[in-house]
Amino acid sequence: MFTGLVEEVGIISDIRKSGDGRKIRISCKKVAEDIKVKESISVSGICLTVVGVGTDYFEVDVVSETLKRSNIGRYTVNDKVNLERALMLSDRLGGHIVQGHVDGVATVISHDHGVNGSLLIIDIPKKLREFVVEKGSITLDGISLTVASVKDTEVSVALIPHTLEITTMGERVSGDSVNVEVDVLAKYVKNMMKGYTEPSSLTLEKLQDMGY
Repeated sequence: MFTGLVEEVGIISDIRKSGDGRKIRISCKKVAEDIKVKESISVSGICLTVVGVGTDYFEVDVVSETLKRSNIGRYTVNDKVNLERALMLSDRLGGHIVQGHVDGVATVISHDHGVNGSLLIIDIPKKLREFVVEKGSITLDGISLTVASVKDTEVSVALIPHTLEITTMGERVSGDSVNVEVDVLAKYVKNMMKGYTEPSSLTLEKLQDMGY
């Protein structure tokens, strides 16, 4: 589990084929200090298991399912990624509950920079629209953000200078892809409400047969 608060920007230093997946090496400093093999780490919003560690890098295996569901298959050597180690029970939950399970990939429509930050507008997959609400939480490339507005499948978020400085989001331009994870609480609510929102299969005739 993560919070969506990026600790460091790492750099992809090596990509190798591994069966129908890939093995990726990511160079970093802060994150490599105490991370261990088998631990989970968020790489631009994707929860991956550490399979190798060095003094200034770690390695992860990326399976075909992850390649299909996220944008990690588009990364090349020297690309930057947002890194966050798993949440400790003693930590403050400064962002929101982030699982690192990518729900879909969105496309950047525009990114307008101003003096006090920027406004990013993305087009999310239609299937995710019902989970996104104004002032609610959304995770983009592993960053916990607050939704500024929603119109159809267009979602806008405001980025403060600090976020632009310590993450990769400041470099995102029109046409780029970003990993999206919607609020897990919204998904659970929808699942629990199914019986109340879906049309009932019970008819008057069926009820009479049941003795009502």
